[in-house]
Amino acid sequence: MKKKASRSSHSSSSRANGGAADKSLRKHLIELLDSGHAHITLEKAIAGLPAELQGVKPDNLPFTAWRLLEHIRIAQWDIVEFSVNPKHESPKWPEGYWPEGDAPPSDAAWEKSVQQCRIDLQRMKDLVNDPDTDLYAAIPGGDGQTVLREAMLVADHNAYHLGQLVVLKRLLGAWKG
Repeated sequence: MKKKASRSSHSSSSRANGGAADKSLRKHLIELLDSGHAHITLEKAIAGLPAELQGVKPDNLPFTAWRLLEHIRIAQWDIVEFSVNPKHESPKWPEGYWPEGDAPPSDAAWEKSVQQCRIDLQRMKDLVNDPDTDLYAAIPGGDGQTVLREAMLVADHNAYHLGQLVVLKRLLGAWKG
């Protein structure tokens, strides 16, 4: 059973206004999470990247495509779990948010990471779309964070690192823009 962020004891102003503002906000959050407007999507960022380049670190960059993909996966999972599970414990920073190696151990590991990114992004979108989720209520177990904040954090964090992935692909000559 999916856990939901708690409801606050009072109605937010968007719900008091007949729900139009609430529906609009949720729609905009989903668009932000889906990217495609001002940001690139995961699918476009990884498209056409040959397996032999997934673990290559260009000069003067501290990461590889694998490290970026895994970092996105781990951080997104952590944010979603924090949003739905009051007993969730985040990985230790910073080592718990990055893979140990520069290259995926196998093609299957790369695909599994991509699939998990898709799954956890959908989990956040489902949480945002659920009318029973109070976007403004403090998340149990946190210190004032809300689902609204966490959804924006997922979008912001993903956009930042997907941009880095595009730069990396350009430096490797793998960007087809």
